[in-house]
Amino acid sequence: MTTNRKIEINDLRKSFGSVEALRGATLHANAGEVTAIVGDNGAGKSTLIKCLSGYHAHDAGEILIDGRRVHYASPLEARNAGVETVYQDLALADQLTVWQNIFLNRELASGIGPFRFQRRREMRQVAQSLVEGLAVNVPSVTKTVKRLSGGQRQAVAIARAVKWSSSLVIMDEPTAALGLRESAQVEALIKRIVDQGRTVLIISHNFEQVMRLSQQVWVMRGGKVVSGHRTADVTGVELVAEVTGASSFH
Repeated sequence: MTTNRKIEINDLRKSFGSVEALRGATLHANAGEVTAIVGDNGAGKSTLIKCLSGYHAHDAGEILIDGRRVHYASPLEARNAGVETVYQDLALADQLTVWQNIFLNRELASGIGPFRFQRRREMRQVAQSLVEGLAVNVPSVTKTVKRLSGGQRQAVAIARAVKWSSSLVIMDEPTAALGLRESAQVEALIKRIVDQGRTVLIISHNFEQVMRLSQQVWVMRGGKVVSGHRTADVTGVELVAEVTGASSFH
């Protein structure tokens, strides 16, 4: 069973040689909400989520989940702790079916040693229940991923994240490569995830999307979080001004 989790990031720092990618970033993501991070390229957004998801070890600062400090040594460690990330490349295996992608590297099996066998029927049934419960627009869980549209592929990646997440679902530009119709379907899916009580963190350059989807928005610039607002209290124009450094709205 999934529990609502609050995520806190305090004074996070990360350098690559002489380049300071994060220079003391502080933000939080409330349980059961969509929290958005916006900023120009090079603002530190990707480095921040890679620290959260175990791809990078941060140099200083802390990450807390429900008040407990965590420090993931690898993406696998983060996933095992319930932090799932949907990157722009989706990390799907094109030659495998929808259900096989959902259970990729987490296959259900019975038996011991060389006598282990996969519980294929059970995995298909679980995958089918998952996509039906999320109202995912996928024709069949037995379809290979390469036969799906861009929006359907994105939906499969999100469904997989939902299946295995217990703490946080991170989405990097969730609709960047999609048309209007498929973007709307993915946004509807994200809303359903939040309605189920998930904690969702999105990075998006689409300010209209941020205004539609999120309850909290943080602005990053130069490796720092320069401001944070309840989305209802700020406009897209004000966010653009903060991202570019044209003004500071409080």
